[in-house]
Amino acid sequence: MARQHTTISIETPARQEFFDVTEQLQAFVAASDVRDGIAVAYSAHTSCCVILQEESEDVTYFGTQALLQDTLNVLAKIAPPTRNEGQYLHPGPIHIRNAAELRDEHPSWGLNTDGHIVSSILGRSETVPIVDGALLLGEFGRVYFGDLDAVRARTRTVHLLVVGG
Repeated sequence: MARQHTTISIETPARQEFFDVTEQLQAFVAASDVRDGIAVAYSAHTSCCVILQEESEDVTYFGTQALLQDTLNVLAKIAPPTRNEGQYLHPGPIHIRNAAELRDEHPSWGLNTDGHIVSSILGRSETVPIVDGALLLGEFGRVYFGDLDAVRARTRTVHLLVVGG
């Protein structure tokens, strides 16, 4: 059974945003020569997600797919955007101190609790069957990586894995 892994890097802005990684995943599957198996898109970042969703031709002024923005709007009712310290229990004073001392992070970077909560709800990976060398995404399905941490621009990594024969 064949196994292949690669990563893609995505530059993300200082706002919650989604990125369509479908074409990269399709290209990786095609290059793998796997005819039947599974493809996995995964993020190890704890304030990010990977989801399957329909492509929405309409976009916001920032270029966010309308359906994905709707998803963020609904989830903001469950986990309101973090605006100030003390809004959530996390991050507490120990976390903020350790982030500053061990990782040279600014305290405001800890105002991302909503991103962690939403990431836990949406999940950090998707598995897509590969049949006859193609991803089974349906007519409108796309694979999106979402950075839900709105406090700073970053470089994020998405792991792609193909397993099969």
